[in-house]
Formats: sequence, C-alpha cells, structure tokens
Amino acid sequence: MTGGTTTVTRTAVDGPGRSFRPLAGVLTATAVSVTGTRVSAIALPWFVLATTGSATMTGLVAFAEMAPYVAVKALTGPLVDRLGPRVVSWTTDAVSAVAAGLIPLLHARGLMPFWVLLVMVAVIGAMRGPGDLAKSVMVPEAADHARVPMERATGLSGVTERLASTIGPAVGGGLVALVGPLAGVAVNAGTFALGSLIIAVALPRGMGRSAVPVTDAGPAEQEQPAGYWRMFREGFTFLRSEPLLLTVIVMIGITNLIDAGFVSVLVPVWARESGNGPAGIGLTAAVMGGTAVLGSLIAAAVASRLPRRTVFFAGFLLCGAPRFLVLALGAPMWVVLTVFAIGGFGSGFLNPILGAVLFERVPRHLLGRVHALSGSLSWAGIPLGGLAAGASIALVGLIPSLIAAGAVYFATTTLAGLRPEWREMDRLRGGASGEAAVAPETAHTA
Repeated sequence: MTGGTTTVTRTAVDGPGRSFRPLAGVLTATAVSVTGTRVSAIALPWFVLATTGSATMTGLVAFAEMAPYVAVKALTGPLVDRLGPRVVSWTTDAVSAVAAGLIPLLHARGLMPFWVLLVMVAVIGAMRGPGDLAKSVMVPEAADHARVPMERATGLSGVTERLASTIGPAVGGGLVALVGPLAGVAVNAGTFALGSLIIAVALPRGMGRSAVPVTDAGPAEQEQPAGYWRMFREGFTFLRSEPLLLTVIVMIGITNLIDAGFVSVLVPVWARESGNGPAGIGLTAAVMGGTAVLGSLIAAAVASRLPRRTVFFAGFLLCGAPRFLVLALGAPMWVVLTVFAIGGFGSGFLNPILGAVLFERVPRHLLGRVHALSGSLSWAGIPLGGLAAGASIALVGLIPSLIAAGAVYFATTTLAGLRPEWREMDRLRGGASGEAAVAPETAHTA
C-alpha cells in the first residue's frame, strides 16, 4: 500500500450495538435488483427478436447495455469510496427505474425507434454498473453492524444472488409467455424503484462510507481526501501486484464473454427455433439457478476443507461446455434440463472459492477501487458477447456457433489450470483478517 499505511482499518461501526437491519437491507435490495435484471434479461432479447427478427440487432442491444455497464463501473470505484456506496446505490437505481419505465411507455405511444431503445438500455447499463458495485461494497460494513463473520455475510450475499437468479428467469419466462416481453421490462423498472427505496430507508444515514486506512500521519493530514486519480492508481497498483488475481480475471473475462453471448443470443435463438419459446428460456435458467443455490450452500459448508483448485476447475468442467453441446445436439427438453441442473450445481462452487481467495488479499480501504477494477475487467468481454454470437449465427448458423463456443469455453477453463499462479489458491488459505472478498463476478446464468 502507500507509505505509512498499516493494515488496521476504521469501520463505520463505533458503538457496542448490534443491528441486522443494514445487512437485511443490503441483501433484500440485492435480491430485488438481481430478480428484476434477470426478468429483463429474458424480456428484452425476446422483445427485440419478436419485433425485428434479427439476432444481430438482439446482440446490439446487449452490447448497448453492457458496454456502459463495464466502462462506468470501472471508473466509479474511487467515487464509491469517496461519496459512499449508500448514496450511489439508491440514486443510480432511481435513474435506472425511470429509464426502464420509459421503454414500455414510449413503445405504447409509438415513440420507440430502435435508436431510442439503444439509448434507454445504455442509460440502464451505465447506472447498473455503479449501483451493483455499491451494493456489494456495503456487505462488509453491514456484516460489521450485524457482528457476523465476513465469510457468513459474503456467503449469504452469494446465496441471495443465486436465489434471485433462479426466481427471476422463471418469473420472466412465464411473464413474457403470458403477457408479453414489455411486461417484463416494466417489472424491471419496478424492481429498480423498490431497490432504491430499500437502500434509502433501511440503511442508516451514517452507513455507506468505506473503511479508512489508519496511517502514521496526523489527524489533519488523515482527513484530507485523496484525489480521484490517486485513488484510482492505488487500486490499479494493488491489482497489478497480484498475479493470481490477474490470471483469474483473464480466464473469467473469456468465459463471461462466451456466457454473455449464450444468455443474450444463443439461448433465445435456440428457444425460438426449437419451439420451446420464452418459457423454455426461463425453465432452463431456473433449473440451473436452483441447483447453483444448492451448490453454493454445500460450498459454504465444506469448501474450506476441500482443495480449492481441484474443486474450482471441476465446477467449470460441469457448468461450461456441456450446456452448449446439449443445445447443439437438439436433445429433448428433459436432457437439456438435466445438463443445466448439473452445470448449475458445479457453478455454485465457483464464487465462494473466488470470494475466499480474494478475501485473503484485498484490504478493506481499497474495496471499492479493487472491486470496480477486477469486476469491470472480468466483465470487459460481456458487451462483445452478444455481438459475437449474433454475428456468428448470421454467418454460420446456430448449431456451429454453439459447438464453437463450447469448444473455446472448454479450452479456456482447462488450459488455464496448468498455469503456476493457480497454486496460490491453496497456499494462503485462512490468512486474512479485517479484509473483504472482492470476487470478479461470473456470469453463469442461462
């Protein structure tokens, strides 16, 4: 870290009181936000496919949302550390609610040309990036308020996201099939508004300031806030000094790119061509999400006693290439659901292991900056995933695209395990204290 900085941190909790309200508020807001986003992830691509019939335009909409998401999230880490994640979370969710609500309203009035849709989706993506970052940054402080171990808090956060990722697609698929895709977009607007209200009301006003490193400088000097670019450089310098974290980010960046194309284009096109429709999209995602919850719960209970590297790559082996191949082979729905269920179970072990590894490395006062950078870098390929999948289908068709994507996924997750950096996964187990998990996020939602 910077000169004169110790590993001691000041948290937002100063009194002896114990309160579960902040943790419950953060987890509830996260659940609401993820549920709405997963509903929209089915409704929006289906709306574009239904109105344009173009896989390429569907991929372009995915790009319009995720490119601002990644770019803005990467740059707002210092602002989250400076302004406080509570303020960032409720304000960005409020703006997202307005943008999402305008989509069905303008379409109903005949005022939704394609370029306006792209603008609305870009605004939602630009606000979601810092909003998601702010919610994750508040988990360690909420754990301090509740006086619960950090591992338990991050485990609850992971299970919450998995449950929401299971419920959201099921609701989205059914809603789109029964009412239409714009109903799903309207639900997403409502969840943004509700999430903003929960953060604003449930979290105490004094909460939402990141931990401040205790330095050898005097009180007057410590109160001087660092400049934006200095804060940004501190996070970048720390991340650059961690070879294992960089290796993890590169591998997850590639798999997230492929997963993005799979979720936003390949699966919707498969659902349309196979006759399964939006209900089929929701069902596969719900099954995979449900078994991912089970895997996450088991990982929270026993992963600390298992070899991390072996379990990590075994999880990727189960949740990776088989999903692509079973769709390419035109297997019956029960086979598809079985493969997705097994894949979901394997994916449930990934984020708990990543969180534990990074828990041992990232100091609390760098949480916003390092999380923003690691998360954005691991998501950097996601905006291109839909574009690549749409272009591939236009050039060679759905089945060759599925096979090629599955092959690249398998090669990435298998060959990466041969690099020496992965040995560090098990070498520093249990070496953290007063730090927080900052896992690069994976995109294992079907």
